[in-house]
Amino acid sequence: MVTTVGDEEQGNELAHELVARRHAACVNMLPVTKSFYRWQGKVCRDSEYMLVIKTLDSEYERVCETIHEIHSYDLPEILSFAISRAEERFLSWIIGSLDKEADFSDEEDPSEIHDL
Repeated sequence: MVTTVGDEEQGNELAHELVARRHAACVNMLPVTKSFYRWQGKVCRDSEYMLVIKTLDSEYERVCETIHEIHSYDLPEILSFAISRAEERFLSWIIGSLDKEADFSDEEDPSEIHDL
């Protein structure tokens, strides 16, 4: 899935919540990108961060709910793409990461945070 946000802080919050709630195994936040779009009859240009959300189709509704809960846009971009093929071990990792019954901490490990 893909969504965009207007600033890094919101991207960090959304990514953290999606992973902590086990709606996504991983969220990649791509650096600032320029977006050109039509909104309310005008052509607009803004800087945004793109989030690539690695999840399963079964989590689509929950991801959408979390995005709408946290997002500041009136109409957030929410796009889902079917994966035609995936490396089996990577797909297994995604499935395991979304297991709501698994016994693991949802807290961030400060020693594992490496800001770029």
